[in-house]
Amino acid sequence: MRDCFEVRDTDAGGRIGELTVPRADATVETPALLPVINPNLDTLSPRRLATEFGAEILITNSYIIHGDDDLRERALEEGLHELLDFPGAIMTDSGSFQLSEYGEIDVTTEEILAFQREIGSDIATPVDIPTPPDVSRERAESDLETTQERLEIADAADTGEMLVSAPVQGSTYPELRERAGRHADGTGLDVFPVGAVVPLMNDYRYDDMIDVVAAAKRGLGADAPVHLFGAGHPMMFALAVAMGCDLFDSAAYALYARDDRYLTVRGTRALEDLDYLPCSCAVCTDHSPAELRGLPDRERESELAAHNLHVTFAEIRRIKQAIRAGNLLELVEQRARAHPTMLDGYRTLLDHAAQLERSDPVSKGSFFYTSHESARRPEVVRHHDRLTRLSVPDSLLLTEGDSPRGDEFDDAWRVEPPFGPFPRALSKSYPLTAEVPARTDRAALEAAADGVARLVETNPETAVTLAHRGWPAGVRDRLPDGVALVDLTADDRDRSR
Repeated sequence: MRDCFEVRDTDAGGRIGELTVPRADATVETPALLPVINPNLDTLSPRRLATEFGAEILITNSYIIHGDDDLRERALEEGLHELLDFPGAIMTDSGSFQLSEYGEIDVTTEEILAFQREIGSDIATPVDIPTPPDVSRERAESDLETTQERLEIADAADTGEMLVSAPVQGSTYPELRERAGRHADGTGLDVFPVGAVVPLMNDYRYDDMIDVVAAAKRGLGADAPVHLFGAGHPMMFALAVAMGCDLFDSAAYALYARDDRYLTVRGTRALEDLDYLPCSCAVCTDHSPAELRGLPDRERESELAAHNLHVTFAEIRRIKQAIRAGNLLELVEQRARAHPTMLDGYRTLLDHAAQLERSDPVSKGSFFYTSHESARRPEVVRHHDRLTRLSVPDSLLLTEGDSPRGDEFDDAWRVEPPFGPFPRALSKSYPLTAEVPARTDRAALEAAADGVARLVETNPETAVTLAHRGWPAGVRDRLPDGVALVDLTADDRDRSR
């Protein structure tokens, strides 16, 4: 069990946790946003990030500070917290981003870790190798080997109370990401960034991003705080949290503001295209789009950056509330409708439903079936798995309705799409109290049929009859051959005559 991180609430793969940062004498609640601070720029001051936006932690680049004579001397003399004037926890990057951009840097892991400790960083980062997507496996393995060597150097370094991150690399090879996660988890390091995912997000490859994170999570322990490096757009935070990410660093609020771009949870809009501001933050209530466009460049950039941060922090709070309420996946589904590639990401997330089920609470408030993707949620996977534990009589009626044929069987169970069969005594138990549309879609029926098949295959000696309401032939084809079928819609028609 890692002393620095404790999980308090979970929903799907998402969790509310507490990251203890001893050097800052602070505890950061996760999911948490780390605004990126460039020490050479002052779009929004770090002090303002704390007082106005409630930022508990931020991230800056120790390599930039190390390479600037004035900043380096000030940081060594005053300390990082005084230099930035920030009261919370400060994480520092190592120069790995510059390494990926320019091919080389002039510091070693030992040197940059020692420098991060000297200037008062609370969470340091070694110099890993951020391997881009889609490189050859040979290169990905070679880069990963170098990263792992540097993690071992970091693990052996004297870092005092400073936490140290262990980046998880491996390009777009899930088995390498899983191996990297397992290696990182075996060190004594503290925070686990999933690295080199920015190119995936820049290209809207959210499906590949989810596969990468899922693989890293399989290698990491359940008590490992996971940082998604460079994930700055609020549109995808809920998706990433649902897969198990706890920390996000964002320079998007400032970079987009510099280009007159306005963030929303459904995407980004150019300020020149807006006739109305669809937000109620202080910036948007105090200005019209025309008034923002009319501000001097620096002031407009600052105001847009403030709006962008308000939207971003609001989404983090919304995600936490969804975890607490047990409806995180419903929020993810809403966000998935913002862009086709987000929907790809959500569908890929559900490919990992069995992995998510292991951390998903057994009981929550309500299950809302809102699209055919809901038929693949972890709760459905869990119900189908638990069908194998139930005691089944010699003859069993599974029915969508109150069938008059019930007396012919040893017992009669309910069938409810998307879950399938269950004893009536469980009908008030989560998730069988689900709110499902009256017009049941095919995915829900197929999932229910798969549940029936699971029960029958586990109990081959039981004579099973399914009384259904007009299930189409393609759905009925998913059932084992021995299941007797009764179409209740015929009975309904007879009773209506």
